[in-house]
Amino acid sequence: MSQAQQHGPSRHAREGAARQRTAGEGAAGHRTPAHRHRAAQLATGIPVLPVVIVCVVVLVDVLGGAGTMWLPLLAAGPALAAATNGPRGVVCVGVLAAALGAALGVRDGIPGGELAAVLSALVAVTLASGLASALRSRRERVLAAVRSVAEAAQHALLKPVPETVGPFQVAVHYSAAAAEARIGGDLYALVPTPHGIRLIVGDVRGKGLPAVGTAALVLGVFREAAYDEPDLLAVVARIERSLARNLGTDDFVTAVVVGHPGPGHLEVVNCGHAPPLLISADGGVMAVEPAHPSPPLGLRALSGETPRLELLPFADGDQLLLYTDGVTEARDHAREFYPLAEGVARHAGDEPARTLAALHRELLAHVGGRLHDDAALLLLRQRTRGEETAPGLSDPGSTADRAQTVHEAAISEPPTRGPGTRESGARESAPEPAVPEPQT
Repeated sequence: MSQAQQHGPSRHAREGAARQRTAGEGAAGHRTPAHRHRAAQLATGIPVLPVVIVCVVVLVDVLGGAGTMWLPLLAAGPALAAATNGPRGVVCVGVLAAALGAALGVRDGIPGGELAAVLSALVAVTLASGLASALRSRRERVLAAVRSVAEAAQHALLKPVPETVGPFQVAVHYSAAAAEARIGGDLYALVPTPHGIRLIVGDVRGKGLPAVGTAALVLGVFREAAYDEPDLLAVVARIERSLARNLGTDDFVTAVVVGHPGPGHLEVVNCGHAPPLLISADGGVMAVEPAHPSPPLGLRALSGETPRLELLPFADGDQLLLYTDGVTEARDHAREFYPLAEGVARHAGDEPARTLAALHRELLAHVGGRLHDDAALLLLRQRTRGEETAPGLSDPGSTADRAQTVHEAAISEPPTRGPGTRESGARESAPEPAVPEPQT
């Protein structure tokens, strides 16, 4: 019993010491990631290239023994650090260069006046580089704040489009010519409404903030009118009236407005915009040229013409590509335009997002890596019977047959009855579709 009592305290002491060692190791383990993080930050903040340049100058001076011939080159270190590092890094490089320069001057026996002149110039370059570095860092912070605001504005104006909506797969790709701005004069929107899916792709005349303001105006009116108006031409008329009140005499917007009131076809209103491309399920590509061209939005009062609605047969597996002129007017070094129809034929597939990604890569390669105008692409694909549970769609024929159907429907239309009214010829070419249930 006494032996057990004698060994008891020592055993408890050993257990306490073990617990303390374990706690210490655990605390050290918890501190290790923080230490590693601080070390990584320190390593990334070290001006490696400027220090290498200073060391090279010192090595050349030591090996060559040229005296003051190489010492002024030490100022290249802090000057370069101003472009890559903050003021603290510039000062560190400057202090290192001054210390090494003083040591080399004493070693080479340079007169005091010459050495003082060299070191004074080195200090002046360091101070100027530190100030330039501080100003550069401030501009970078301002630019980062501006880009965050621009990104928020882009999400507010050009809202993300879902990958699937109703019977369609959808993909969008937008590139602003000014990468720092993130937004420009091109616009797009897709709205599920009680009258079917409706979408718009347009291009505002001009650039900069006025173009962004006009794009915001068009998108706001479209989103409201698309939900309220059962007639697609009435949607276009509301946008026209709003632009007539708010735009100047020389301003306008080209746009294509598309609606899907029922299975088997699309409604298309082209207001002076580039013709969409119809990609059939068998891989054929056809430009949907308007039979009766309409003026751009905002110019109806000058031309006196009203937009016309055309019916486009749209079957399972068909795709419709809407785009802006920043795509088709992109030129290479030989001033050749990008052949969009050929690119679509090469890259069209069952995944719209992959198709647009491939087209965008090819477009950037064509122009040499940087676009000079805003470019927007929106691809709409009708899912097949095996991909959705909607009733089967009848095949309205090949791409050429559908082109002839659209053309004949437009030609057979009688004269318009007035602005904002759908014409009877278009209705005779296709039966009145049933209004679908609201889609979410």
